[in-house]
Amino acid sequence: MSIYVGNLSYEVTEDDLKSVFAEYGKITRVHLPIDRESGRPRGFAFVEMNDEKEEDAAIEALDEAEWMGRALKVNKAKPRESSDSFGGGNRGGGGRPSGGGGRRY
Repeated sequence: MSIYVGNLSYEVTEDDLKSVFAEYGKITRVHLPIDRESGRPRGFAFVEMNDEKEEDAAIEALDEAEWMGRALKVNKAKPRESSDSFGGGNRGGGGRPSGGGGRRY
């Protein structure tokens, strides 16, 4: 299982996350997505810990805690939806130029 950590400062590093979560148990992996355009963290991360009880303790302690000037959002990560599911991804406006609006049905 994995922990989702949201509302992170853009200054946060993987080492910062490791130091905070290490208080609750052994960390097996930290993933801090980086924005391709800006090169800075995207404001969220995923932390995997050795044991589900350790994850639960970290979530309980850190959800809504203030860290680096932000109130963290910490919970169980939801499984990623497959790319062929409806409701996500491409939100194009029917190929019209900007200001032309989307299709109407």
